[in-house]
Amino acid sequence: MDRQFDLVIIGSGPAGMAAAIYAGRAGLSCAMIEAEAPGGKLVKTYEIANYPGIAEINGAELAMQMYEHSTAYHCESLFDTVLKVEDGELKKITCLSGDVYYAKAVIVATGTKERLLNIPNEKELTGRGVSYCAVCDGAFYRNKTVTVIGGGNSALEEALYLTQFVSKLYIVIRRDVFRADSVVVDKVEANEKIEIIRKAIPVRINEKDGKVGSIVLKNVDTNEEFEVETSGIFPYIGADPCTEMLEGLDVLDAHGYILTDENMSTKVPGIYGAGDCCKKVLRQVVTAVNDGAIAAQSAFHYINK
Repeated sequence: MDRQFDLVIIGSGPAGMAAAIYAGRAGLSCAMIEAEAPGGKLVKTYEIANYPGIAEINGAELAMQMYEHSTAYHCESLFDTVLKVEDGELKKITCLSGDVYYAKAVIVATGTKERLLNIPNEKELTGRGVSYCAVCDGAFYRNKTVTVIGGGNSALEEALYLTQFVSKLYIVIRRDVFRADSVVVDKVEANEKIEIIRKAIPVRINEKDGKVGSIVLKNVDTNEEFEVETSGIFPYIGADPCTEMLEGLDVLDAHGYILTDENMSTKVPGIYGAGDCCKKVLRQVVTAVNDGAIAAQSAFHYINK
């Protein structure tokens, strides 16, 4: 099936949905293509407490509100995986299903995917004790011990969420200080259920009865290995951009992030980036919706010109 739009938005996280709102209000014929659930990482986040005007809200609830708003102006919502974007007078968007779409402009707002630990038994035990979504799987660990790997905001926020279920929680960081905001660090350090293991890195995961039984850690100073019994492991060690569909267009940096200017334009006219998949300093909901709004406005002017 081949169809043509003024604008195709790839991804329906906060950046993509903001772009859809602005594009729809500008009168563009628009389609938003999403490979998974609308909302991006919002649907995996228990609490959003830094979005202006909303003191506190569940991530999935905010995602649904944004999604309803993004489709209110007749931007069509499609579910597919985009494999390739090709340049031309009309941009060509090829999907896994075999469907092909054409557009005068494209906004790529595909976000990032969680980085793996890349240690023995991680992949084998994913879904059997290894999880990358505390909101999705936290309730399975009621009254059990779990381990969170990582020292940034995401790791600590998800650790705090998990404490409502678990009896004990370890946080493993490779340095002796956190990379998170002080307000989150204070909450973690004050929580009686949380024990912080500093200057350690994961070495391997041990299986027990077909599930996670323990994790082996190594002290970064002494290289001494030690074992921690745990029923669940939640890695939060960063993420990589989902931008494979743009390879060959020379719009990515060495790490795969989209290079854009202040108008969210890439070096290819009519192709824009927005949100976490772009090279930027701060990756937050508020910066993603900012990118989406600017990208849609830039696409509108490009299409009219």
